[in-house]
Parts: sequence; structure tokens; C-alpha cells
Amino acid sequence: MGNLINQPTTNPDLTTPVLEVRNITKVFPGVVANDSISFNLNKGEVLAFLGENGAGKSTLMNILYGLYRPDQGEILLNGKPVHFTGPHDAIAAGIGMVHQHFMLVPTLTVAENIILGNEDSKGIQKLNLREASKRIRTLSQQYGLALDPLALVGDLSVGMQQRVEIVKAFYRNANILILDEPTAVLTPQEADELGTIMRSLTSQGKSIIFISHKLREVLAIADRVEVLRLGKIVGKVEDLSTATEQSLASLMVGRSVVLRVDKGVAHPKETILTVNELKAMDDRGIMSLNGATFTVRSGEVLGVAGVEGNGQTELVEVLTGLRPAAGGDLFLENKSLIGQSPRSSTEAGIGYVPQDRQRFGLVLPYGVDDNLVLSSYYRAPFTKGLVINHKAIGRYAQDLVKKFDIRTPNVETQAGKLSGGNQQKAVVAREFSRDNKLLIAVQPTRGLDVGSIEFIHRNIINQRDSGVAVLLVSSELDEIMSLSDRIAVIYKGQILAIVDNIARTDEEHEALRNELGLLMAGVHKEVAVAD
Repeated sequence: MGNLINQPTTNPDLTTPVLEVRNITKVFPGVVANDSISFNLNKGEVLAFLGENGAGKSTLMNILYGLYRPDQGEILLNGKPVHFTGPHDAIAAGIGMVHQHFMLVPTLTVAENIILGNEDSKGIQKLNLREASKRIRTLSQQYGLALDPLALVGDLSVGMQQRVEIVKAFYRNANILILDEPTAVLTPQEADELGTIMRSLTSQGKSIIFISHKLREVLAIADRVEVLRLGKIVGKVEDLSTATEQSLASLMVGRSVVLRVDKGVAHPKETILTVNELKAMDDRGIMSLNGATFTVRSGEVLGVAGVEGNGQTELVEVLTGLRPAAGGDLFLENKSLIGQSPRSSTEAGIGYVPQDRQRFGLVLPYGVDDNLVLSSYYRAPFTKGLVINHKAIGRYAQDLVKKFDIRTPNVETQAGKLSGGNQQKAVVAREFSRDNKLLIAVQPTRGLDVGSIEFIHRNIINQRDSGVAVLLVSSELDEIMSLSDRIAVIYKGQILAIVDNIARTDEEHEALRNELGLLMAGVHKEVAVAD
């Protein structure tokens, strides 16, 4: 996003707001998610919303998109009150939403995905795909979102899939677009491209609500900012030319925040993990991990940078015993991990923060207390013979909830009822509190606010400094560069380069960032390879 910062903003139409939200309140049992929230969205502007996890952003957007109904307050579109009973009403009123996790079917074409649920039929059960494809091409050209309607979505890059979601909204005549963490899975170059697209959209009269935890992107793209905390709007920034990442972070959290942890100098020792020509098939039987080779030493963070879908999932699943290897060698110290079960990997000293906390990190119907001992419930002091010691589990859970600032009504609360950020903290608390030799952290801060990111980043460095070997897998290049001592770039299942991430001038830092971003996209550049 560097090349968009300080670009002149659009000139939004301030005469009549396209969207007015007045005193919206939404209460869930024991929680006031939105507390008398009011704001306006003008034609042709980007309005950013910032806030910690649990601040009420998602609830507010779900109300605007018809997924929730407010308990109090009203919504006006072009000065007229509207009442949504579901997303179909919001879509019909001209509101589109692109969710953080795309709602696409990979086995269908671009055109089929876009018209899904909005089919134009000729006769019985006959879709008019030709007319749909023609309109999609027109929309793609109009908004600078080049797409091939006949391409299979599963064959597209993540950035192109996001374009499909945006065109899908405009295919349904959206004038207001809600973008929820739109750059979470993009390379820096793709994120820059999205910023250009957003500017093109607003110049044509579209209005955008932009939710992001990446403050540099907010400064680069937004016209105005609304800040939520504990369900209330606590701050507004009307002139972003005077704002900084630090000032925005302080507004969000209500205190000074360290945006980049001081990781100091690593002192790596013996090799803990050895990966040599490792191969693995994906779920389709395709060789997606194709000869990866690297090592991780005690007392260092090795960051694996790459766009999602380049073999990271298969690599991590082989390391943790969740997927069989199709070739190559894998050693933890001098012990082979090939063929080991997940329990054996855990017992060997591997901590694991998975990418998808809900599917692989937690048992959502279980209480927070039970989730915090998922990998150790069968050992003392949590078990006496064949009987679970609930008091010991409760005391342990209380300690971790306090230490890791997990915001929950009590430790018996179901994990599924926590906010996404607090679910992530629960996973991190469990895995970071074990006696690890190797810690594998995959997208450890995805979707988290700056305060939670600061906390988790500091704990990753603490793990490193205590002698743990840390393998950090993330598509967030800024996160990789902030925490890693060495950086390995993965592309199409292979490690293209491993570079030292030493202290650099701002110019050298930005140059390396651009080079790594190109490598993530498969463009080979000359970079200094680490030993």
C-alpha cells in the first residue's frame, strides 16, 4: 500500500448521505454489542471502521446486511427509512458485502458463481449463461476488474477470487459495498491493486465501508474513519492527512500501542527441525508440496511467506501428523516425524496454532476451560486415574484466561460464543503454555486488532528467546518481516529463497518487502540467500 499513501482522495458528495445509521443498538445475552451507534456514509467515499475484536464491527455490518435486526435505532438509504428482514432485502436495496472468507464454489466458473442465487432463466431449468457472461465482461471492464467469466474459480489466484466477489455484488446492482478485511489474504502488490480498484469505484459514485486492521491501508485508502470500542463510537477522524498509524491504534485501544515489537537479536543454537525435499499431496491428489527444504534452529523465528494455496497447508499438516508425506525426510532433532500421529507430534514437543481456529483449534461447543487442556487433559494434574479433575482444569483455565486476557464471562462459557479474537487467544494460550521444542504458528493474528496482535507478537518473541524453535507461516508479509529472523518464500510447493531478516534502513526494508512480494507471486528476483 506504500504507493497509495498520501494520494489525493476522491471528492465525495456530501449533500445527502447515501446511508444514515441512527442510534443503532443490538443486545445479546449479557453483551451490548452495539450501543446507540450513529454515522453517515456519503456518495463516492471510503469510510473505514476500526476497532478491537469484540468492539461491535461485525455485528454492525451484519445489521446493515440484514443478517441481524437491531433492537433500537433506524437505517436510512438516500433519506428513506429501510427495514431488512434478511440479506435479500439489503441486496435489493443496493448493499453488497464481500466477506473475509469468500463465498465461492471452486468447481464452478466465474459466471456461474456470480449468478448463483440470482439466476436469469430462459424456460424451465435453462440458465442464460451467455447473457450473464456478457454482462459480467461489461461490469469487469467498467470497474477495472478484468475477469474471464468462463474460468474456473478454483484455478484463480486469491486476488482474482476477490474480484469475483466484488463483481458479484455489482452484478446485483450494489451501490454500497462493505469490504470485511479485504486484503487479509493478498500479496502487497495485490493489496495495492485493490486500493486502486477501490478508488476507481468511488470515482464512479460507489460508496465503500472498509473494515481492516491494517492501519497503513486505512491511511492509504480511506477518506474518513470511525472508531468503535466496546460497542460505542469513541472517535472519528475526518482528516486523515494529520493521522498516523500510532494515533489510529491509540484511538482503537485507548492506550499507547507498540505497533512493531522490538524482537532484538536472535541467538540461534542447535537445529530442531530439518525438512528435506518434503512432498505431499493435497486433498485432490495433486502434488502441492513439491520438495520443500529448510531448517529451523532453537532460538530463532523462521517465517514462511507465501500467498495461500502454495503448499503451506500441506507442509504444516505433514509436520503435525495430520497428513502423510509423499516423499522426503522430516526430523525433529534426530527423530523422524514421518508417519507420526498428531498425538505423537504433540508428545514430541510440537505446539501448533492452526490457521482455522474454529475447525482445527477449538471444539466450539466445549467450554473455554476444556479447550485450554485439549492437548493435555489426559495427564496429571488434570486426570486422576480414569477420572477428569475438573477443579484442576478450572484453576488452570482461570490462570490462562488472566495471563492471556481472554475476555469471557467465565471459563465454562462455550468457546463458540467468544469473539474471533478471543477464540484465537484461547488457542494461543493453550499452545504457548506447553513445554515446546518447536512452535508452529499459522496466521496467528489473522483478523485480530492491534492490541491483540501486539500481545501475540510479544509472546512469539518470548517463545523464541526461551529457546523454542518457531516456524511462523503467514501471508501477512508485514508480520513475517516484523517477527522473523530468517524468511523463506514458498511458491508452488517449493522454497524459492531463504533470506536473513536483519536490521535495515527504511529504503532497504521497503526494497526487501517488494522483492519478497514478487517472489510470493512467483517472480524471481535476485535476493541474498541466507546460509
